[in-house]
Amino acid sequence: MRAPTLVAGIDSSTQSCKVTVRDLATGAQVREGKAAHPPGTVVHPERWWEALLTAVMRAGGLDDVIAVSVSGQQHTPIFLDASGQATSQSPLWNDTGSHAQMVALNDELGKEEWIRRTGLPLTLSDTVTKLRWLRDTDPVAATRTAAVAIVHDWLTWRLMGHEPGDGAVGALTTDRSEASGTAYWSPDTGGYCMDLVEHAFGRSVELPRILGPRERAGVTGTGIPGIPAGIPIGVGSGDNAAAALALGIEDGDAVMSLGTSGVVYLRSADPVHDLAGYVCSYADATGAHLPLVATLNAGRNFDAGAAVLGCSHDELSTLAMQAEPGAGGLTLLPFFEGERTPDLPSARASLHGASLDNFTRSNMARAVIEGTLVSQVAMLDALTACGLPVNRLLLIGGAAASPAVRSILPPMITAPLILPAVDEYVARGAAMQAACAANQEFPRWAVDTVEAPRPRFDDRAATQHAAAMAALGYPPLR
Repeated sequence: MRAPTLVAGIDSSTQSCKVTVRDLATGAQVREGKAAHPPGTVVHPERWWEALLTAVMRAGGLDDVIAVSVSGQQHTPIFLDASGQATSQSPLWNDTGSHAQMVALNDELGKEEWIRRTGLPLTLSDTVTKLRWLRDTDPVAATRTAAVAIVHDWLTWRLMGHEPGDGAVGALTTDRSEASGTAYWSPDTGGYCMDLVEHAFGRSVELPRILGPRERAGVTGTGIPGIPAGIPIGVGSGDNAAAALALGIEDGDAVMSLGTSGVVYLRSADPVHDLAGYVCSYADATGAHLPLVATLNAGRNFDAGAAVLGCSHDELSTLAMQAEPGAGGLTLLPFFEGERTPDLPSARASLHGASLDNFTRSNMARAVIEGTLVSQVAMLDALTACGLPVNRLLLIGGAAASPAVRSILPPMITAPLILPAVDEYVARGAAMQAACAANQEFPRWAVDTVEAPRPRFDDRAATQHAAAMAALGYPPLR
């Protein structure tokens, strides 16, 4: 029996690097490897390269694959000097230290100008705010910076055999999806807005060349442990674009991803300019667009809930399902790490409506999950407010496996909830881009799904959430 032809996808996410090796014909995973990233929200980029090499080793190496591609966390910049050395550690997309720079940039050009030019209501996550952050906080490093790349761009560059100090920053490449998260790319022209770079940073820098969805970034270089030289490298993408590709979403399909952050997005043929300031008009990995809304707080809320209740995630889920909808009036605003949508970088989580009657472990567990999901449903509402139809909602991400999430979410939404089989969809999407690098076409890998039961609509948790927000003087979620 002939051995399967294999491709590899790499997902360099916020918390870890994952490598998947898959059968080109079916998409079935043959093996995988993972390696953790350092904690914290300011990281030296070499740690991401080290994690990639470790994950490749744990996946058994890539000697038998015909192509590889990388996806990764969006927005996070890597600042390079003319020789390719990092001039600074990298502030992650979820580092809130760039909030003052976001405020300044919005004040200088106006919030609506950023939306009209880039399709993005400027947030502290966007790369352009990190450029201003470096200029303001480390002018020496800013002066040395000659090029700026995003994580997947830089890892792809390293896979091509380039190293810090070799002077090859002109060989950096990216794709539309990654460029669209910088806030210096136009969804209308498909090119960079260099005047926005110059405004934020004070001068121009070299940026990665933007490749088309089916182009190759290059081939692997020599001397990389576990990776043979000369195999094609796909263009790669941002993480959400890779997941959307892996899921094969069509018009009317929305995706809710519950990972470190909470993300809701859908596919659109045209860009969106949401002057209300919620929806970010990103690009996808196929040549279309991926309007998206994101929160900083999602899956780690469940970590916090399980920790305070002294239980496992499975026990948290069981407890939550023992409580009634609305958690007896107990409401959690889960802004543990500040928030991006709405813009509350200094906010912290708060518990509301507690009484001697409702302050129970089961209500607390349910309040954690309801508070998280209400924020995500509000993001779904923001997409529909832009005239983007949602015919069904696909639920993915680490927290999507929770039985409580699968039970509590359906009454909060009006669209059918679709549950794809558990998979590493970002890594899977990167593997599909690797397949395209080998064959010039994306493979058609089936995704197994089931539809969740559709109970009666219930907005008690959302109503309590809105009241708690108003009591604190916070802007409404929707």
